[in-house]
Amino acid sequence: MNSRIPQWSVEVSNMDQGKRLDVYLSERLAGYSRNQVKQWITQGFILVSGKKVKAGYLVRRGDGITVHVPRDIRQNTLLPEMMDLDILYEDDHIVVVNKSAGVVVHPGAGQESGTLVHGLLAHCGTLAMQGAPLRPGIVHRLDQNTSGALVAAKTEKAYLDLVGQFKSHEIRKTYLAVVYGTFPTKRGEVRTFMGRHPENRKKMAVLANSGREAITHWRVAREWGEVTLLQLRIETGRTHQIRVHMNHLQHPIVGDATYGGGKRRARAVRRKTLQDLLLRVERPMLHAWKLGLRHPMTDLQLSVEAPPPQDFTSLLRELDQLEANGDGFAGME
Repeated sequence: MNSRIPQWSVEVSNMDQGKRLDVYLSERLAGYSRNQVKQWITQGFILVSGKKVKAGYLVRRGDGITVHVPRDIRQNTLLPEMMDLDILYEDDHIVVVNKSAGVVVHPGAGQESGTLVHGLLAHCGTLAMQGAPLRPGIVHRLDQNTSGALVAAKTEKAYLDLVGQFKSHEIRKTYLAVVYGTFPTKRGEVRTFMGRHPENRKKMAVLANSGREAITHWRVAREWGEVTLLQLRIETGRTHQIRVHMNHLQHPIVGDATYGGGKRRARAVRRKTLQDLLLRVERPMLHAWKLGLRHPMTDLQLSVEAPPPQDFTSLLRELDQLEANGDGFAGME
């Protein structure tokens, strides 16, 4: 049968007699989870001998089962896709991955396949069905070009618990970012209101009298003259929060063309060797480094660290090399 077109009929054989209907069909509908099959049974898209039954119905030899799912419902169905995943932690309830830069977390406008959700479905089999239909198990997100640690829920209980932890700010999220400029102090806090940019709705912005509160704590980890490595911890999880806050401080993230850190800023760097290095950066140098949470089932504290990807570590090594060579760092006016 073609799993991409769930419109078919089958007669139960003797060897399958006694199986639950949802189990029987999930074994045959390759690419569809048992939870998805349950939903279709409940919605009446799956009939046994022309009658609507429950998911727990025990099939009998000779039962004629028909599946007819309307096209608009099928379009909102996710198919698992094999994907190389860097699994940092996994058990029966949650999975934490080190998301690669360039990977979209879940389907949306213009991105119907190749997302992290598709890869997680292939790896895990099922994810929590709470939330939006195209975001199973997803309790938080990372921007497409941000790499790093992301947790997803496999079970409904884990999903609800993690959502609660995010709302109460229990979960600790620490990032690494290479930004432009130097800082007069070694640590600080940004506390603003944020919302949609008043002129460009695809962007976010710091707002004076509206929006939602956003809080970012930062600490200087390394300095190389005209660029700095920061460790950042966010109390809130607003869209593009760190990127907007760094631009607000006039220290945009290297490679972030949307929020002031693109090629134009790189060309403003005074030292030619450093400028050439920064011009080669193709994405925002932002990485979700550490994730601390309370396990939703055991209540034990779990801390997961995601090693930065090659493009990030390579940039740090080249900055160190320039400093070691005394090229572009020593004797800045």
